[in-house]
Parts: sequence; structure tokens; C-alpha cells
Amino acid sequence: MSEKIVALKVDVDTYAGTRDGVPNLLADMARFDVKATFYFSMGPDNSGKAIRRIFTRPGFLKKMLRTKAPAAYGFKTMLYGTLLPAPMIAESLPQVLRGTEQQGHEVGIHCWDHVKWHDYLPWFPKHLTAMELGRASALFEEILGHRATTTAAPGWTVSPDSLEVQDALGLSYSSDGRGSAPFYPVMHGRRFRTLQIPTTLPTADEILGTNGITPDNIHDYYCKNIKEGLNVLTIHAELEGGAIRQSFVHMLERFQQDGVRCITLGEAVQDISGAPACNITMGEIPGRAGKVAIQGDVVR
Repeated sequence: MSEKIVALKVDVDTYAGTRDGVPNLLADMARFDVKATFYFSMGPDNSGKAIRRIFTRPGFLKKMLRTKAPAAYGFKTMLYGTLLPAPMIAESLPQVLRGTEQQGHEVGIHCWDHVKWHDYLPWFPKHLTAMELGRASALFEEILGHRATTTAAPGWTVSPDSLEVQDALGLSYSSDGRGSAPFYPVMHGRRFRTLQIPTTLPTADEILGTNGITPDNIHDYYCKNIKEGLNVLTIHAELEGGAIRQSFVHMLERFQQDGVRCITLGEAVQDISGAPACNITMGEIPGRAGKVAIQGDVVR
């Protein structure tokens, strides 16, 4: 029987998630000797501007209510960039990034401005896409003393330009989309050379409140749906490190009991050879408002 492996990917979207959620996750992972790949938002926390999605993304308000997002993220966070100034995340909390790496976790770049990338990337001119990743890369190197080797797009949102800029950064790999197995992306007929490690399992905010799934039993869902071989699970510092922290602990307990091995995405890459080229398109998936990057057919 093949081993069940979960590569843990942690998206850190907000100032509060960086300040509070990441230390919580580090403490919980240390209890189980688990390592993960953390992707940090580097620039301003403009979370309050996401309220526009109520008018532009069908299902966004329903998802917010289903997942109790105001309580999970905090009302202060939901005012950043609108009624409250947007705090600078990594610049204000560099010790969190350093501490995460010092504890043996892999650290990468999520973005500069999460809301801006997530909501407007398709309309960015190429130079703006390059500037967003460039600013994040420069601050990352200033804080950690070395270049980032991996990135993960906010909201699984990509464009041909963003994939081209990633190639120019000389990354080891990225984790920008949803899919079933590692691949090299082809978008709009253009092939790119940065390996993609897609998220294979649904995220907590996509399944909570559906089909009887609650914070008390979500760990059962994951344990039942992990396949043999590599699985990639994205968690969020604001949820698994905050509002549903105990659910995450229960999941780690079950993983330990069931012999599921948790690794970083970087460790997963070491065992990958001969990954195919696959189309990547922006499309819809259950439980998420708006489109995400989805792995498609193999390109011969």
C-alpha cells in the first residue's frame, strides 16, 4: 500500500493572520513535529476593499455568511483599507517571517497586495504584475536575507503575464492553482517553465457549512478524502490558526494516528520527475466565489 502524504500549504492573507494566526500554527505544528510551507502577504492589508466582491462575484456574500467570515477575520481587519488605514504586514512583523523559517518551515511569497492581485490581476498591464511581485520579492530578501524560491497566487488567480514574471524570478516552483498532480503550465497557448504544485483538496472555507460539515467534524472529511500518494492541502492562518484552530489540531491528531505523513511543498518537489505540461485556465469550483486557476488536460 502506498503511503498517504499531505503537503501543507499555509496562506497568510492579513496582518492579524500574520501576527496571531502564524504563531498559533507554529505552536500546534511543533507539538506534532510537522513542517509546512508558509506563503506571506508582504505589503498592505487592504482586506476591507474585498467588500466590493458582494457586487461583482455571485455567491460571495453567501460564502461570507456560511463561513462566518466576520467573526473569523475580525471586524477591524474587514475595515482595513477603507475606514481604517491599511497596515503594512511584513514590514511591521518581520520577526514572524524570520521565526517561521528559523523553526524549520519553508517560507515563500503570497503577494504584495492580496486584494489588489485577487480582484484585478486580469486587467493588470505586465509592468504592474512585475512590480507587485518585484516589491514583494525585494522586501522578502531584505527581511530573510535570501531570495524567495516559491510563490503562491492570492485566490489561485493567474494570468499569462504572472506566469511569465514567475519564470523570470527563477523560482524552484509555485503553487498557484487547483488540480490533481504537479505540472508545467500552459496558458493561452504559451508554455511556462516554473513547476506548479496545485492544491488537491478543498479548503475549509469551501466546505464548512455544506453537507453537514462543521468545525467539529471537518477533520473527518479530510481523513476520509486523502488518497494514497501526494495530497496538497491549503490552510489559512486566519482560520486554522484562529477561528477553527481546534479543528486543525484534531486533524493533526488524526493524521498522526492514521500514519499520514505531513511535508512541505519543497520536500514534495524533491520526489517529482517527469511532470507533464498541462493547460491551466481560470474557472469555477464548488464553494468558492469567483474563478480560480484549474489544471486541465495534458498538452502533448
